[in-house]
Amino acid sequence: MKADVVLVRREREEDIPAVEKVVEAAFLRRGSDRPSESKLLEDLRKDPGWLPRLSLVAVVDGRICGQVVCTRGWVDDEPALGLGPLAVLPESQGTGVGSALMYAALAAAEALGEPLVALLGSPDFYARFGFEPARYHGIEPPVPDWAEHFQVRWLTAEPGSIAGTFRYARPFDDL
Repeated sequence: MKADVVLVRREREEDIPAVEKVVEAAFLRRGSDRPSESKLLEDLRKDPGWLPRLSLVAVVDGRICGQVVCTRGWVDDEPALGLGPLAVLPESQGTGVGSALMYAALAAAEALGEPLVALLGSPDFYARFGFEPARYHGIEPPVPDWAEHFQVRWLTAEPGSIAGTFRYARPFDDL
């Protein structure tokens, strides 16, 4: 079932507790007290790579039900964006909330003049948003084993104009 109206806006300070609940619900696994994505998001907010204009929430019926963030990354020494985490409440998954967040994040990043965005995820899922395997464009993942699932979407840069090894904001190193 589709969500009636999804409002996507910037995250505000007062949204952080609700965002934490969304991330926990989306990523909590059995035998765990707190998902690693929650700690990652907390650490990213304190990192120089945090870009507040690219931390977005999805609101349906006045309730935050999704979140996405892009943080500063690099391809060698060229600036780029790393997308993630992307979280949607389990009961809101499959309703278009995640897609609304992705389209809004990509549009905001492009409007800000960012050259490209990279992520680690399912190629089948993210192809619908214009992502392609990074290796096809000369961009290597920070961890070689990620190559099959590491993808990029070109924004303001010409495809292939940036090449090298991608590096996420420092908190990703602790995963």
